[in-house]
Amino acid sequence: MEPLLEVNEMKVHFPAKSGALTKTNGLVKAVDDVSFTIRQGETLGLVGESGCGKSTTGRAIMQLVKPTAGEIRFAGKSLAALPARELRQNRRHLQMVFQDPFSSLNPRLTVKEILDEPLKAHRLGDARERTEKIRQIMEVCGLDHTYTNRYAHEFSGGQRQRIGIARALILQPQLVVADEPVSALDVSIQSQILNLMQDLQEAFGLTYLFISHDLGVVRHICNRVGVMYLGRMAELGTTEALFSNPLHPYTRTLLNAIPVPDPRKRKERIVLQGDVPSPVNPPAGCAFWGRCPNVMEMCKEVRPRMIQVNDQQSVACHLYG
Repeated sequence: MEPLLEVNEMKVHFPAKSGALTKTNGLVKAVDDVSFTIRQGETLGLVGESGCGKSTTGRAIMQLVKPTAGEIRFAGKSLAALPARELRQNRRHLQMVFQDPFSSLNPRLTVKEILDEPLKAHRLGDARERTEKIRQIMEVCGLDHTYTNRYAHEFSGGQRQRIGIARALILQPQLVVADEPVSALDVSIQSQILNLMQDLQEAFGLTYLFISHDLGVVRHICNRVGVMYLGRMAELGTTEALFSNPLHPYTRTLLNAIPVPDPRKRKERIVLQGDVPSPVNPPAGCAFWGRCPNVMEMCKEVRPRMIQVNDQQSVACHLYG
């Protein structure tokens, strides 16, 4: 079965500008040669430190940012090769839920207008049919349909994120890119939104790219996990395999940093030395070698390729070359 989404050797570079004349001093390599696939109906998590390129990856898939190189194929079609008209038609099948449930909603529009906007853009139904669709999607997302004439500031953070999810789902997409959809919410509300997303996935057959820095959330909701570091994919595998047997030293460090809820249990912390390198001038070889406890000489010179270690995991590390 062909994957729903294929990302092949994707790069996203931005010009690095400085000074009063905004002189270009190089390139910020936000995403640097990333590849992965997502099958229909599964949830792939992307994790890593802030600035590792996971949000840029999601925006590039949505074509909100144009990739510098590589290919993104959705349902067998290369998005970059599609004419503008056909790309617009395909956009209804690719939707996004943003991190901040307040700034992502237009404060000048009512809930009805927010949810009606994508339907009008794609010319789906007349006014009566659109009103019925809005009522249905609000109920499915746990919102009272009598609130359609209210504005975003009249809702709590959790309710606003439900509106954002409803807006993404009203076009009945196949793939939803969720960019840290619960990180701005209280812990008690996070679980409600996560459970809602899982229920909606089962009801509508959705496929998720779930971007997060919270490994506990990722473990709860994702089938597979990709670990990114400085714009590169360090490890990719099933959730069970990655959490039980992390291969890359960076993955081990991330998992080691997860808080233990029992104060009586102690574990030895892995403390990384040094700082994250600059994406403007990434190091030669492995991007992680300056902080890696297992660094070898070849790590400083040769960039590791992503290799399949077993049926469930791939890793870019010379320890497995």
